Amino acid sequence: MGQTMAVLSADQKEKAHFHPFFHNLFPDAIGYFPNAKHHNRSRKNGIQEYIFLYCLEGEGWIKINGKTIQLQPNSAFIIPQNTPHKYGSSLNDPWSIYWIHFSGNYAATLYNRFSTNANEAVKIAFDESRIKLLNEIIKLLENNLSDEKIEFIHFRLITFLSSLCYSNTLDNTIEDKISDSISFMKANLNQTLSIEALANQAFYSVSRYSELFKQKTGSSPIQYFIQLKIHKSCEYLNFTNLNIKEICKEVGFDDPYYFSRMFKKQMGLSPMQYKKHLANSI
Repeated sequence: MGQTMAVLSADQKEKAHFHPFFHNLFPDAIGYFPNAKHHNRSRKNGIQEYIFLYCLEGEGWIKINGKTIQLQPNSAFIIPQNTPHKYGSSLNDPWSIYWIHFSGNYAATLYNRFSTNANEAVKIAFDESRIKLLNEIIKLLENNLSDEKIEFIHFRLITFLSSLCYSNTLDNTIEDKISDSISFMKANLNQTLSIEALANQAFYSVSRYSELFKQKTGSSPIQYFIQLKIHKSCEYLNFTNLNIKEICKEVGFDDPYYFSRMFKKQMGLSPMQYKKHLANSI
């Protein structure tokens, strides 16, 4: 359920073969496999393309050059071309992965920039824009390839891979990482996230993450997350007819009574008092 993939047909390859962008960098196949419990591959001689594996959830493994590499959430690995390998999903905690087979004149350089250590997976900070890029490439490859689409796919793939390969050349300050963490919170307000999960997403220990987060915001991560949830619930009270139980679900509270206590603590009014006050002020 939810699996999607696009593979270049022989006709598509023949049509794209004469386009210079195709020879510089292009995906031969790309897909997303969620909760892929029995996903595994074994290639004694490898393949002609580079294989990019990006794990979003769950776990899996890659066997290459006599080593076993673990792939965990928010991590990725590129298998080089013509290299024997095996990989597969964990049976106990199946991975959800995006994968790309890509080749071209730029491929070796991008591989070398990304794979500074060929013996371990690369941690990747979660960024929704990257997921959007991958889904765009899949959708574009599902249709007939015009010259314009070949060029657009080429640039989309360069944008995605370069965001990973050259991340260290950008201004990657502590403040940026905490800002990314706050963005992650905003994107997951309907979830119950532990301090451990938030610290892991930011690639810090819990103690270091908490310290840096408070330096930037003046609040602990969990306090700030709850604050964001309450602000979002105010929007629902302002602009929708959702009841309290429905709002709780939207902002990740299992207990309406606990939600009401947190809401009153922050806003000075209960949710219902807040809604009545709002109605009287309009």
